[in-house]
Amino acid sequence: MVTIRNLVEDNAPLVPFTWIASEAAADREIPNDGDSAADLIGHLNLIHPGRIQVFGDQEIDFYCRLERRRRGQHLAELLAAGVPAMILAEDAISRTPPDLIQACESQQVPLLATPMPAARVIDLLRNYIGKRMAPTTTVHGVFMDVLGLGVLITGESGLGKSELALELISRGHGLVADDAVDFARTAPTLVEGYCPPLLQNLLEVRGLGLLDIRTIFGETSVRRKMPLKLIVHLVRSSATEKFERLPLQDLSQDVLGLPIRKVMLQVAAGRNLAVLVEAAVRNTILKLRGIDTLGEFMSRQSQAIMQGIDKP
Repeated sequence: MVTIRNLVEDNAPLVPFTWIASEAAADREIPNDGDSAADLIGHLNLIHPGRIQVFGDQEIDFYCRLERRRRGQHLAELLAAGVPAMILAEDAISRTPPDLIQACESQQVPLLATPMPAARVIDLLRNYIGKRMAPTTTVHGVFMDVLGLGVLITGESGLGKSELALELISRGHGLVADDAVDFARTAPTLVEGYCPPLLQNLLEVRGLGLLDIRTIFGETSVRRKMPLKLIVHLVRSSATEKFERLPLQDLSQDVLGLPIRKVMLQVAAGRNLAVLVEAAVRNTILKLRGIDTLGEFMSRQSQAIMQGIDKP
């Protein structure tokens, strides 16, 4: 839930707001119907009256050019549709018709003003609303920054996820979150992972208890957030899953509607999982750059077979 009060207070350092009317209605909620932030705030638009309406110089010019009866009709339609708030940007406040202020006051619709350009205000607030209203989920695992890539380590309890994370941290990689990881889809093609405030900088290792990673390893050992790009799933060596030596298709796992690359690693004595995770990350980086090692090998193999067939 995001209210107009949240909008004003959270963006105070970026967008200086002044209340013009109906400050008592500051707790009015911004509707969240699953729409994108672009549908929740924008320039004055009578076709979409249910969003926050921003008046810049051009919108005020248009509004003032309307004859009084038609202007009143449009204003009544906006208010009846449940417009969450109205924002006057640029020089609009100095030319605002009194009937707009009176209508907002009588209908308890928050009316705000800011000296910033309307387009800039819309960009900043869309970014804010998009992040605050983004779909979220919490996943059990350890989230790491490995070679600049966001890696989620998952698996059954007791497989050594935290020990693997500790080894990766000692190799210079960064911790985002341990045990519970909060994910939010902050853009159509982006899922970001955060650490819950209660678990910030902490890593639980069996036999050692809670470790404050930031205190032990320094500032560079922790990250505030990372985009999720790879899932490393640990399984027991005795598990019944069949592992292909050369999997022909990449695995993926759905997270908040986005397919995320996934690799599966068996946990067995003598295996250096930290090195394997680093190798998986490097291979993923190559694939993201369009380099497919397996595909190139298969192409090379096909060419060798064809050459063998062509020989007399």
